[in-house]
Amino acid sequence: MRVMGIDPGSLCTGYGIVEEAGGGLIPVHFGIIKSKSKTPFAHRLKTIYDGLIAVLEDYRPDAVAVEDVFFAVNAKSTIKLGQTRGVALLAAVNTDIALAEYTPLEVKQSVVGYGRADKHQVQDMVTALLKLKEKPEPLDASDALAVAICHLHSYRARARLKTGV
Repeated sequence: MRVMGIDPGSLCTGYGIVEEAGGGLIPVHFGIIKSKSKTPFAHRLKTIYDGLIAVLEDYRPDAVAVEDVFFAVNAKSTIKLGQTRGVALLAAVNTDIALAEYTPLEVKQSVVGYGRADKHQVQDMVTALLKLKEKPEPLDASDALAVAICHLHSYRARARLKTGV
């Protein structure tokens, strides 16, 4: 199974594609879609959408997992993050790919084993789980890989529950 994880951000949206094969996790591709802060917000959303569509078409994942909105102190930032997240959801739905959503707590719990892990701890565990020689940079990309790993862990657990194994 091949999963694309997305860590939405209005200036930097991370994405990471992970495949499960032979009982292990294989990193397929990861990166970011970057926008400039001076670019009008609607144009940033289009850049993110177009970038995600291109990656989805190039790598054809079986599922897309998107990190859910955390509650920020700044309401305006939370709204922008929600809109960015909506664009990521729309990209997945428009390409007819199965969609899952996970809270930051669920992602950290799944990957690190601790729901309050910081971004560097997540990055370290992603590096170890994917047997990467170097830490995935920037943190938005490692967070997206973590979302993909979380979905693969969750998918496996649900499959075991269904079969009773």
